[in-house]
This record gives sequence, C-alpha cells and structure tokens, in this order.
Amino acid sequence: MYTDSSSFHLPDPERQPEFYADVPAKRLLAFVVDTVLILLLTLGLVLFTAGLAIFVFLPLWWVLNFAYRYVTLARGSATWGMRLFAIEFRDARGQSLDQTTAFLHTLGFMLSCTFLPLQAISIVLMLTDPAKQGLTDKFLGTVAMNRRAGY
Repeated sequence: MYTDSSSFHLPDPERQPEFYADVPAKRLLAFVVDTVLILLLTLGLVLFTAGLAIFVFLPLWWVLNFAYRYVTLARGSATWGMRLFAIEFRDARGQSLDQTTAFLHTLGFMLSCTFLPLQAISIVLMLTDPAKQGLTDKFLGTVAMNRRAGY
C-alpha cells in the first residue's frame, strides 16, 4: 500500500507502478477531449438561443464546464475523456469519489485553470510526484490512476 499518511488504501506507486503509468499524458488527452465536448455543448447552446448566449459565452462555458466535470466525477469518478483513456479518480480510501469530493475536486481544478501559477504547480507535481498527483489531488488526497478490473 502507498505509504503517504493520507493514502493508506491506494496502490503503492513503487510496488504497483502500473496503476500510475502514463497517467499525466492520459490526463492531458482526457482534458483535451473534455474541453472539446464542453466547447461543443456551449456552442450548441449559443445556436439554440439564436446567438444571444454569445454575449455570456465565457461565464456560460465556465458554468457548463463546472457542471460537466462535477456530474461526471460524482457519478463515476471520471469524466468522459478520462473514461476514454481508462483512468479514474480514487479518494484517499481507494474509493470512488463521493459528491462532496467530486465538488471540491472540480472547484480545485477550475481554480487551477483560472490561475496559471496554480496550474503550473499542478503540472509540475503530476510530472514529479510518485503517485502523479496534481495540486488539487494533494489537498484532497485523491489520485488519478489507471482503471483496472476489480479495483
């Protein structure tokens, strides 16, 4: 088991590296897929409102982004992009994210995307941390890991 004090029920990145292999690259690809999906949804709403939503495009995009990420994380510990690349989030107990943790993770992610220094710190952490945790993951004790049957 991973020996970080907040992660007693997660696979050890040194003894079970397969759970964390290629996770930063998969997170990046999932981010791109999710961003395209959210952009298409936002553009669809702009068209649905006969172009009126273009005046609130950025706030609309932010709200839809938050809602999409929260709902998909709360329902399955992974966004659709993450599912496509076979990764998912687990909490410090090794369980799927509950609604509160999904909300807090989404909030942390959105804040990191809003403030570039936070995003840069998160990226560096994902590339250097043994469990590939980003900044929000460190605060919440969550990890993104490869999905395996039976885990």
